[in-house]
Amino acid sequence: QVQLLESGGGLVQAGGSLRLSCAASGSIYSINTMGWYRQAPGKQRELVATITSGGSTNYADSVKGRFTISRDNAKNTVYLQMKSLKPEDTAVYYCYMDLLISARAWLRAYWGQGTQVTVSS
Repeated sequence: QVQLLESGGGLVQAGGSLRLSCAASGSIYSINTMGWYRQAPGKQRELVATITSGGSTNYADSVKGRFTISRDNAKNTVYLQMKSLKPEDTAVYYCYMDLLISARAWLRAYWGQGTQVTVSS
């Protein structure tokens, strides 16, 4: 019943910025870690950034200093602010959330449908 809806992808020129959003809906008790993965053609899916419920963040070296992950717990939403975009950032970006649907459930991973980010040179 939990669904993650992504938005904000699109086409941008190198050096530009995009802001991705991912909002969870449905029966949600709590959300632990939120994050973003991306997958470029011919490459494995890679972790981009994570943010814990306490606000601790981690970033892939390739995006460190350019991307910022944040969350709005009241809105069950995770964001990825991307600046100084490079053509190599082109990929499908997937959000995920480790969350509980009830107080006595185990954490489970939920994934968004993916949103295309294309950075032109």
